[in-house]
Amino acid sequence: MAAAAHSLLHPPAAHRSSTPSSLSAPAPSLRLGLGARRARQPLLRLRSASPAASDLTAFPNPNASDAPPIDVDAATAAELRENGFRSTRRTKLVCTVGPATSAPEQLEALAVGGMNVARINMCHGDRDWHRGVIRAVRRLNDEKGFAVAVMMDTEGSEIHMGDLGGASSAKAEDGEVWTFSVRSFELPLPERTINVNYDGFAEDVRVGDELLVDGGMARFEVIEKLGPDVKCRCTDPGLLLPRANLTFWRDGSIVRERNAMLPTISSKDWLDIDFGIAEGVDFIAVSFVKSAEVINHLKSYIAAKSCGSDIAVIAKIESIDSLKNLEEIIRASDGAMVARGDMGAQIPLEQVPSIQQKIVQLCRQLNKPVIVASQLLESMIEYPTPTRAEVADVSEAVRQRADALMLSGESAMGRYPDKALNVLRSVSLRIEKWWREEKRHEALELQNVSSSFSDKISEEICNSAAKMANGLGADAVFVFTKTGHMASLLSRCRPDCPVFAFTTSTSVRRRLNLQWGLIPFRLSFSDDMESNLNRTFSLLKARGMIQTGDLVIALSDMLQSIQVMNVP
Repeated sequence: MAAAAHSLLHPPAAHRSSTPSSLSAPAPSLRLGLGARRARQPLLRLRSASPAASDLTAFPNPNASDAPPIDVDAATAAELRENGFRSTRRTKLVCTVGPATSAPEQLEALAVGGMNVARINMCHGDRDWHRGVIRAVRRLNDEKGFAVAVMMDTEGSEIHMGDLGGASSAKAEDGEVWTFSVRSFELPLPERTINVNYDGFAEDVRVGDELLVDGGMARFEVIEKLGPDVKCRCTDPGLLLPRANLTFWRDGSIVRERNAMLPTISSKDWLDIDFGIAEGVDFIAVSFVKSAEVINHLKSYIAAKSCGSDIAVIAKIESIDSLKNLEEIIRASDGAMVARGDMGAQIPLEQVPSIQQKIVQLCRQLNKPVIVASQLLESMIEYPTPTRAEVADVSEAVRQRADALMLSGESAMGRYPDKALNVLRSVSLRIEKWWREEKRHEALELQNVSSSFSDKISEEICNSAAKMANGLGADAVFVFTKTGHMASLLSRCRPDCPVFAFTTSTSVRRRLNLQWGLIPFRLSFSDDMESNLNRTFSLLKARGMIQTGDLVIALSDMLQSIQVMNVP
């Protein structure tokens, strides 16, 4: 076989030497079943800058006969053409959508900048507002060719502040006395007064207790109790945000007795979950998970309410209870979020880095995607550049091979959401490149996660394919998958080359967009593997994503074999 021409899968200056002819043609023995295409909902147009439900009108069905034969995220396709396959970003990026980023043009800017998942936080805003955001993201995907998934984050039933009377924030200065009250007030709120959502708050706190707001962003000392009101003096000034979490400490220890009696999923959360199911979100992140039982209950509820929906449940690890039951929670969930802000309010700060690494490694062992979140670029809420310490923090999360990094206030209410996203993207690319250049294959021994003999075979095939890809210097791994399971197993192995995951399901495609190194495509395929590969090669070559001679390893979650070939 003639030497391959240079490819967009690697830098243009690089040329691949001749490959033995025994690897030059796809073997016809591997066959795929026909995946049924799942119908999408009609698209929706967002006509105003504010994503309210009343602004939405119907768009044409995207499954029309002139729909493209293969769907790939527009930002990823542009990155492939511009930088080459080896330079594509592996770490996924999650952006919280808020007032700063809810308009259609702002959402598009985030998608162009590399946002893989849009997160909505049910602590803020009403359901009509969130409905508008969800539909705006869906419209962006269908009209502009993106594959942005939607994650809904529940509020949880922990103690937190109210909405600050409609204000976006309030500043607590050193020595000021504030009133934390469970009473209902007419707007505007009295000066320096904060509502608390928990009726027993005034009964449970004691004079001398320390009150931490939002994981320590501000601190108060309880100085007086007056019926339903608690007077507190600010001892550590800071910015107060609506719905911020509250924890109180006594004699150097967090007071947990009352929180332990609160349900993980509140009555409001169940209504929000019904809303998320109805709107077809891709992920539901559960706050303050205490046990695997909560996750199992929610997954059963979703299955019963959504008629086979692919909604994945993400466990937020942010409390002492979740750390005590960490492995059972992660095993039960579809993924985890390292919520370092609230976690740092419940454990000593110096333990947070080691706990983060433990969670990231455990999630990878158990084949669960993991998101590192909270205060990654906190200073960029106000400033256009991050601190060097923040860059080092982001770099460490990328070095730990976390699946995704998440922006919270930086993108929801910050002044520079696009710049913050660009920092995550550029740091991820640089650390990933350094990792590959240094040939740093970590010695993490992946444990067996299969539950059946068939799953065990799939797991061994993926382990072998990843090792083969690294050993041969393959440009890509192709996996044809209906459920996404084998693509997930490949992601767990963290191969040097990216993984093209072809699926017939739009929802599976979006769900895979959270996992490290996966480039998900929507493609209808037949039961003839040779035909599938030839058609896929043709479509990708036409888009400038691969070229003749590129070395590809192909596998499928429907048949148990591996093929190695050069693109014809």
